[in-house]
Amino acid sequence: MIDTSKPIKDVATAYGVGPETLRNWLGKYRETHGGTEADLTVSERARLKELEREVQELRAETAFLNYSDVRIMPMFA
Repeated sequence: MIDTSKPIKDVATAYGVGPETLRNWLGKYRETHGGTEADLTVSERARLKELEREVQELRAETAFLNYSDVRIMPMFA
């Protein structure tokens, strides 16, 4: 729940407690650890992962192109 996107109801069932009890515990945890209800939603997390992957690919392409420029440019100098 805190680090994953599992629904409170599923986690509560797995631990044998009521969903409202777990929701209260989660609220107290977030108060003491700085978390808020405005944390990322499941779709926002998915979008973030997608953008992080895209940034990684673009950095790899940039590194490759910079390396290629260094090797090709001396031939034209």
